[in-house]
Order: sequence, then structure tokens, then C-alpha cells
Amino acid sequence: MSTKINQKDLDKVSINWLYGSQLSWNYERMMGGGYLYSMLPIIEKLYGDDEETKIAMMNMQSQFFNTTPHMGGFILGIDIATEEAEGKQSKDTVSSLKTGLMGSFAGVGDTIFGVLFPTVFGSVASYLALQGNAIGVAVWVLVNLAILVFRFFSVRIGYTQGVKLVTSMSGHLNALTNAATLLGVTVIGAMIPSVINAQITWTFKTGDVELNLQETLDQIMPMMIPALLVGVIYWLLGKKYFNSTRAILAIMVLSILLRVFGIM
Repeated sequence: MSTKINQKDLDKVSINWLYGSQLSWNYERMMGGGYLYSMLPIIEKLYGDDEETKIAMMNMQSQFFNTTPHMGGFILGIDIATEEAEGKQSKDTVSSLKTGLMGSFAGVGDTIFGVLFPTVFGSVASYLALQGNAIGVAVWVLVNLAILVFRFFSVRIGYTQGVKLVTSMSGHLNALTNAATLLGVTVIGAMIPSVINAQITWTFKTGDVELNLQETLDQIMPMMIPALLVGVIYWLLGKKYFNSTRAILAIMVLSILLRVFGIM
């Protein structure tokens, strides 16, 4: 049996990772079980009937592992290339590679796939949907399909590029993370006046004098109320006992009360 890794083997790993990376997630080893499951086709091919080596490698592959699922394919590809080149002697090297890379890739992956993409494309899609435009749904579906394709091919990229991938990216990880964060914040800021509708409807009257508070605030800073609301909610979310669910409930209650009393 040939021990040369081919494209079919890499595709098996990709599929296993797509569907099984977090199926056995737990607090002891987190994604360790999913990583082992993804590597099973490679372990079987490289070590064949050497049961002792297979057991040792399986134990190593099931160790603690946690990274952004979207970026895990790169680490798997680098792992496969290393094991193919060095065989069972790569056990300690692969273990160190996994430990060293999972944090770096998680930092980039969480920023891009956990913050940037949902913020930018999710905001655009939701805004279009609020306007009754079906393109909003199409945007979100297409973005997620593109991410799925990216995840599938990430194992191949990691395998073919190997250490070069890590070396070429190492100097750009912080810059990429900062740029992605800045873009996400900018998009959120731009969406505030379009998505949040909060205006003071109450008018102050004394004698013949009538003061429209909303017009006065707009002269100071247009969309001041929506910006203040976002700022307050963001500040509250940083508190220990305040989460997104409580934020939604608080906004609902506040909106009802302000409407009942004719303030907004």
C-alpha cells in the first residue's frame, strides 16, 4: 500500500474536519476528539499495520486542541505534511506544532470569521432584508458558501505550503487582526444611523414657546440618540452580569416605557 498522501486523502480530512471538528467538544480536550477524527484516514494510511505506532499517534492527536474551526484546516495540512515526511519520528514535532499554531490561528480566525465577516456582511444583509430586499438573504447565503469552500481547501493549502505558510504569515498576523478589527468597527459605526431609529417625539412647551428637543439635538450632533444608545449598551456588555440577552430585554422594556409616556 502506498504511503504517499494524495488529494483524495486530503479531501477526506477536510470533510471530517468540516462535519466533526466539534462533535465531541468537551472542557477537558475541547476539539481534541474532532482533530483525531479528522486525522484518522492519514494515520491509517501512513502507519498501516503498525498498531503500536497508530495507538501512539492517535493518543497524541487526541490531546488538548482549540482554535477557530475555520482555520483548523491549515494546521491539519501542516501536520499531514510533517508526518508524511518524518513518519512516527514526527510525534513530538507535530504535538509542538499544534500547540504553537492553534493560538495564533485562533487570534486571526476569531477576528475575521467571528467578528469581521458577521459584522460587515451580516450588517449589509440585515439592512437589505429590513428594506424588504431579497438580495440580503442571497448575500448572507453566498458569504457562508464562500466560507465553506475556503474551509474545504484550507487543508490542501496547509499541506502544500507547510511551514512556508506560517513563516509568510507570522509577520502580518497582528497587522491583519488590527485592520480587520478597525474595518468592523467602522462598518458598525456607519450602520448606526441607518438601522437604529430612536428619535425624541416629546416637545417642551411653556407659554407660547415651543421647543423641539430632537431638532435641537440634531443641530448639536445628528443621530446623537442612536449613537449614545449603542455606546451605553456596549459599555454595559463589558460588565460581568450583563449579556446580549439582557441587553435585548432592557432595550425592549425601555422602548415600551418611552413610547407609553410619549417621549420617543
